[in-house]
Order: sequence, then structure tokens, then C-alpha cells
Amino acid sequence: MAKCSYCGTSILFGGVKDEENRFCNERCHEMGFLVQVADRVPQEMLDQQVAATHQGNCPKCRGKGPVDVHTSHWIWSALVLTSWNSKPELCCRSCGIKSKLAGIFVSGLVGWWGFPWGIIVTPIQLIRNVVGLVSGPNPSVASPELQNLVRMELAARLVHASRQEHGVA
Repeated sequence: MAKCSYCGTSILFGGVKDEENRFCNERCHEMGFLVQVADRVPQEMLDQQVAATHQGNCPKCRGKGPVDVHTSHWIWSALVLTSWNSKPELCCRSCGIKSKLAGIFVSGLVGWWGFPWGIIVTPIQLIRNVVGLVSGPNPSVASPELQNLVRMELAARLVHASRQEHGVA
């Protein structure tokens, strides 16, 4: 299964392809230039920031870490309209479990009501949430998704600092 070069989300269908990179949507494609900047972030700086983030407090509940990227999957349908997405969040395991349980509840309730995608994608999203519940990120080590998120954040800071330095808004 393909992963977004910007946010690391799994891409089931579609996406935007740009040379060797693939993005989950147009927003991630637009932010794709950060991938090139992120490749130049010094490894030592990345390692320090990943460790600090992983062992820091949860941004959602302010509880103790470890903190990692937890992805919940959602779908809703109404006759011929169906919308689904995956929402990666930086949070502790407890908050990640709550998001996945909410995804299961909402998707199980309103995911089925569209034809054909609601019937097809709802079981996929439900299974993805259940798998995430039983096999979430290893709390003893930062996941590749967390490393990628921190890499992109550092790249965004570098771009912002460079723009301020050069007087560009």
C-alpha cells in the first residue's frame, strides 16, 4: 500500500503522483516541497527533536507520554455520497484509542448508507481501526510516522525562518 510522501498516511485509492513522490491529496502535494527541505535536516537535530517529542506530554490531554502518531479512520455515507478519511494525530496511546473507538462508532453507525462506496469502504475503515487498537505504535521507540512528522515540522520551521530572514511573508 502506498504512503503519502508528506504526511505518511496510507493511500488506498487515488492520490496525487509527482515524479517519485505520491501524496494522499492536493494539500499534501502542495506541501511536498517540504519533503525536499526535510531531506536536508541534520540527522542529529532530527534525532534530538524526535526523542523530545516522543517522551513529551500528550498535546491532546497533556498527560505523560510516550507520544506517537495514532491514526483513526472514518467514513460517512448518505445514498450516493460517501466521504472517508484517515486522521493521523500526535497523541498518547490513551487518546489514540479514544479516537479509534470514536471512528469505529461513527463509521459503524453512518458509514453503510451509501452505494456503492459506503458498503465497500466501511468494513475496511472498521478493520483498520480495530487493527490500530490491537497493534498501535510500539511505546518504547518512536515510529517512522513520528519521525516523518517531526522531520516535516523541522522543515517547515526552516522554511519559515528562511522567509523571515529574507523578508518574505
